[in-house]
Amino acid sequence: MLKFSSLRFVKNQEEAKAIPEGKYLIDTLNTYSFNVAYKDPEFAEAIKAADFLLPDGVGMLKAGKRLRLPDRPIERVAGWDFFVIKMEQLELKGGKCMFLGSSESVLEKIRERAAKEYPHIEVITYSPPYKPEFSPEDNASMVAAINAADPDLLWIGMTAPKQEKWAHAHWHELDIHCNTGTIGAVFDFYAGTVQRAPVSWQKHGFEWLYRAIKEPKRMWPRLRSYPAFVWRITKEKHSR
Repeated sequence: MLKFSSLRFVKNQEEAKAIPEGKYLIDTLNTYSFNVAYKDPEFAEAIKAADFLLPDGVGMLKAGKRLRLPDRPIERVAGWDFFVIKMEQLELKGGKCMFLGSSESVLEKIRERAAKEYPHIEVITYSPPYKPEFSPEDNASMVAAINAADPDLLWIGMTAPKQEKWAHAHWHELDIHCNTGTIGAVFDFYAGTVQRAPVSWQKHGFEWLYRAIKEPKRMWPRLRSYPAFVWRITKEKHSR
């Protein structure tokens, strides 16, 4: 069973900036993905195996505070925040960045924007087949493409929990030396195919509400899962 208190979170954006270079897997976690992992052992193992976890959402901060964890996250670090941090760091020294996931049309928009904003970064993209499960051939092709690219930064965007499970399952096959982030929605945010909440909404912790208004069919089922998250955290508190 997944326990919030057993997870290793990045506390704030300063810690995110300080994540060293090297082969490290960085996953994001919010209340919805925690609930999914609670009932999905494979996803839970992937989350627990990550080298760093980003607390994406105020629910993560409240849970850490409620459980009185000594190393609890104290500042929200969304996938977008980490994306910008690492892209800016790579831009300063130059290098290669790879985007694995999404459609070719989205990846094209990413390449166009990155060429303007990060001219010292060579961008490589790979759009995997759109299907519920990848075949062994699909997986082998994706691993081979990553290893051939040998990027200085790798982003995986296939939505949770698919992206986390894939990265965890194939981590030992990736002959790379770089930070790898599973950042799903950031692909669409950066491409401009999905609009991110205004900064004022983000600062006050209401990005979830903005996304629910913009994408009700996709987001409202996630919002309805919040009471279950609160119940699980309360249960964990009493068990401790």
